Amino acid sequence: MTVLEMIERMAARLDEAGVSFGHGTTNARDEAAWLTLWALGLPLDDLDSVAARELDRADQARVNALIDERITSRVPAAYLTQEAWLQGVRFYVDERAIVPRSFIAELLADGSIDPWLGEHTRAVLDLCTGNGSLAVLTAMAYPDVHVDAADLSEDALAVARINVERHGLADRIRLVHSDLFEVLPGRYDLILCNPPYVNTLSMAALPAEYQAEPDLALAGGEDGMDLIRRILREAPAHMNDHAVLVLEIGHERAHFEAAFPLLEAVWIDTSAGPDMVVLLTREALAAQSLP
Repeated sequence: MTVLEMIERMAARLDEAGVSFGHGTTNARDEAAWLTLWALGLPLDDLDSVAARELDRADQARVNALIDERITSRVPAAYLTQEAWLQGVRFYVDERAIVPRSFIAELLADGSIDPWLGEHTRAVLDLCTGNGSLAVLTAMAYPDVHVDAADLSEDALAVARINVERHGLADRIRLVHSDLFEVLPGRYDLILCNPPYVNTLSMAALPAEYQAEPDLALAGGEDGMDLIRRILREAPAHMNDHAVLVLEIGHERAHFEAAFPLLEAVWIDTSAGPDMVVLLTREALAAQSLP
């Protein structure tokens, strides 16, 4: 059996088992390719060069064992491989932190938020940093900035520390254990935040793969806005004059607009459409009496 034939067979198994995707892949074939190549120790970005390679029984057994674990455990593939990829950058991840998949990463890569930045942009905060991926990508995208990466979860910060050190950015990224802005005395020119925003009904309906992630990183209360209300209320005191807040809210735009009907917001287009990420200036936040 060739590598390509093995991938097709494993994709059929994943489809038949009804596993859920969304933690780095969106379909059975891509997930089967990822797990097959990882199990075989082959490069994940060059299937064409290895597709015709013949697999012996030991190779096939390794792939089958990993697919078996994926199906029976119903945890994200990233937890099985302990790696995730965001904008072509490899990150360590385990069950202590959410699997990184923020749309904000796209905006860092394609420069969508650059019109709001400038020479003044030096101090950046990655709030609710999780495994630290956005902090790392920010430091890579903007070589002149320093980043504070804050999270309430000490477990998540332990994972973030691995990624900061692996990418050689410990001199530019400071990890902070903080309940939002609680122990962050400074002001920032750019705040990035992918907070818990899943509403209560949606949380109850999440597939097992998402339920395997820390609730703390997902659950946003009845309308998904519990933490976001605090963030928007507290943020202006921690923003410099020309600062902006880039906030991911997923599929919760209707709840966001219901909670903040008068807030002047800029919706930024992503690969999933214009409803996932909102940009808020300090002026807009300070002008509102927020709940």
